[in-house]
Amino acid sequence: MLNEVLEKTLISEAEIKARVSELAKQIEKDYEGKAPTIVGVLKGSIMFYTDLVRQIDLPLTVDFMSISSYGAGVNSTGEVKIIKDIDGKIGGKDVIIVEDIIDSGYSMNCLLKLFATRSPKSVKVCTLLDKPSRREIPVPIDYTGFQVANEFVVGYGLDYAGLYRNFPFIGVLKKEVYEK
Repeated sequence: MLNEVLEKTLISEAEIKARVSELAKQIEKDYEGKAPTIVGVLKGSIMFYTDLVRQIDLPLTVDFMSISSYGAGVNSTGEVKIIKDIDGKIGGKDVIIVEDIIDSGYSMNCLLKLFATRSPKSVKVCTLLDKPSRREIPVPIDYTGFQVANEFVVGYGLDYAGLYRNFPFIGVLKKEVYEK
């Protein structure tokens, strides 16, 4: 099946594990003596988020939200829709938003503006993948797993039309899969 849909493996499972461990250690150092709230953006961040928080040796609170700006397509619509908001209050708290990929910047910009209205002590952004060549709105990224080129990537939580999230690595989807 992999050969049918993937052009290539971009980032191996071993590379992801090593980088997630490095990010967790950096977050521990930066938040020493604090108890941050880690907000995972569903569904794409779930694999990264789970692996990351399990390696952070700090007291922390977990929360989730779900947003959409793609629908079933491959390009952002530019309109961000909140499907599920966080459950907890973040006023006066240190917050880290964990995202699977930052591409155009629309989604993260929307989240940062929304969170700012809730008076957190601080908000930082952690993304597995950064695709700066597609950025339309600048957004601050405090922790980056990998920078990637403008290719359609799937696996390790990232999908195309709900498929391929379960790959334990990041692969590049063949154009014929998403252009049909």
